[in-house]
Amino acid sequence: MKVLMVITSHDQLGNTGRKTGFWLEELAAPYYVFKDSGAEITLASPKGGRPPLDPKSNEPEFRTDLTLRFEKDAAAEAQLDKTLRLDSVKQENFDTVFYPGGHGPMWDLAEDKHSIKLIESFLAAGKPIGIVCHSTGALHHVKTPDGKPLVQGKEVTGFTNVTGQNPHSSGPAAKTLMAAVKQKATGVTARAS
Repeated sequence: MKVLMVITSHDQLGNTGRKTGFWLEELAAPYYVFKDSGAEITLASPKGGRPPLDPKSNEPEFRTDLTLRFEKDAAAEAQLDKTLRLDSVKQENFDTVFYPGGHGPMWDLAEDKHSIKLIESFLAAGKPIGIVCHSTGALHHVKTPDGKPLVQGKEVTGFTNVTGQNPHSSGPAAKTLMAAVKQKATGVTARAS
């Protein structure tokens, strides 16, 4: 099986002055599920190269056996250093696509035309798509093959507009994204995560 994992290239948490990026556990855990099952993994990001790590995800309370394994895995780290540019990957070369979380995807992947087109091509081909946590923002502009918003008529789990009160949340970006999703699609349910 060939798996494409799409990681954010965005490193600023809005205008808060705080750094963000991808969440290490949300990359490492699925990475090893795929790797340990024999899958061939390709990493891509909008800008290519080393994507930014959300520094909070590497704090002691968020480290796990899998994040430690990833950091000690020279092949995984080398792959992370050289992610492919998202505009260079094609759905036809993969069996599935997975989007790890972190706050960054709400800024770049939610608006990236190559990401939108990629997800739509996986949908059209009937291939599975996996998206976790804040990467659900990547579905914001995605449409089904018949032109309807992908989230229309679906129950979507995401951050509510009060999540911004949590010091670990993404604040205004989460509010804006969930409001936009609710406005574009009917049948969207927000649940606190």
